[in-house]
Amino acid sequence: MPHDDQDDIRRDFAEAVNMTAGELEQWLETDESQSVGQRSGSDESTGHQSGRRIVELLRTRKDDLTDDDLAHMRKVHGYVQRHLAQEPAKEDVETSNWRYSLMNWGHDPLKTS
Repeated sequence: MPHDDQDDIRRDFAEAVNMTAGELEQWLETDESQSVGQRSGSDESTGHQSGRRIVELLRTRKDDLTDDDLAHMRKVHGYVQRHLAQEPAKEDVETSNWRYSLMNWGHDPLKTS
């Protein structure tokens, strides 16, 4: 994969994922985190699985990222962008499944930069 593409993917991923590895790890242990998302043949949702992978990616040195890692980073960015466009009514956001799902993917829409 060309280096410029890798830089774009890493930049987009960093833009989409606004939680630290520690914050995301803590979140993934909550009942709220485990209560949302589609399950594909296992007890763990797709988003929860992705969250665990995101924790690993956040702790991986840029030079150690594989093509598979970069593909997942691209997937995370796309998911976050699509999901942000579906924002529910403001009064429902804090405890919404929408927010919980986004947080499983490493993005807390209530977190300020």
